[in-house]
Amino acid sequence: MISNAPSPTHRKAIIGSPSNFWLHSIRTGFNLTHPSDPSSPTSGPKLTLQTTTSPIIISPPKTALVIIDMQNFFLSESFGRSRGAGHAACDQLIKHAIPAARKAGIRVIWLNWGLTDEEVKSMPPAVKRAFGFEAVPETEEKRNNGKDGRIYKGLGSPCGTVKLPDGKTVDAGRLLMRDTWNAALYPPLDAIYEEGAKLSRNPDVWIHKNRMSGMWGAITMCEEFLEKEGIRTLLFTGVNTDQCVGGTFTDSFSKGYDCVLLSDGCGTTSPEFAQQCFEFNAANTFGFCTSCEELAKGVQGMGSD
Repeated sequence: MISNAPSPTHRKAIIGSPSNFWLHSIRTGFNLTHPSDPSSPTSGPKLTLQTTTSPIIISPPKTALVIIDMQNFFLSESFGRSRGAGHAACDQLIKHAIPAARKAGIRVIWLNWGLTDEEVKSMPPAVKRAFGFEAVPETEEKRNNGKDGRIYKGLGSPCGTVKLPDGKTVDAGRLLMRDTWNAALYPPLDAIYEEGAKLSRNPDVWIHKNRMSGMWGAITMCEEFLEKEGIRTLLFTGVNTDQCVGGTFTDSFSKGYDCVLLSDGCGTTSPEFAQQCFEFNAANTFGFCTSCEELAKGVQGMGSD
């Protein structure tokens, strides 16, 4: 039977401002390539990603894969971190997201806690409390307060000596201070960063942050880099989804960046509903939600566009 019903009208929209806009088409979804004006064609390569809500088209040269806090303190067995969601996210980054980003020409940013003494001195109490602190009872005998008194003794506090999986011991350094073992990348990812940092074109970059969000405040090291490189679209991964990843994601959203969560490239130690909540809001309010595998599929299909 042949239907005589009229076909749906193809509708288009321009969303945003003259200096920062998306193009939308009912047929192709959201275009996040940021041409000079809505009527101009997109120059350079384009990448189509299937998200949980709509297809999106991005420009790889204007895009960065942001990997947040995949550091020894949060993932190493030496701190008692048993295998969990963060390690599963690490596997997806290694298998899908990082190789795809390299192939497409998407910049890889390693955004990590890396504090200075001056930053620790001026840290707000709420941020300090999140990493534990030492309290002195009336007896003057010190005790620790925080998630785990063995390791959460406060930002900048000594982490002591830890035993590595191979049986060797190492001074873990002061908690989340720059250039310490505890603030170094988890070994499987550290090797990938070292390789990426040596690339002659679009090398990986390591950027320090001093809050849960790497984009808080008027301007940050991360934002300065993004502006210098002309990067507008951010693919978010790392730990913890609902804390440092989520904080950076929402601040980036508020500053006008295109925000895409690679949900299987993120993990959290919070209850499962925390991950689900952030995935829902990422997809329906703050931006888009997809996966590391979908990124790899999109990159693989670039040649056929």
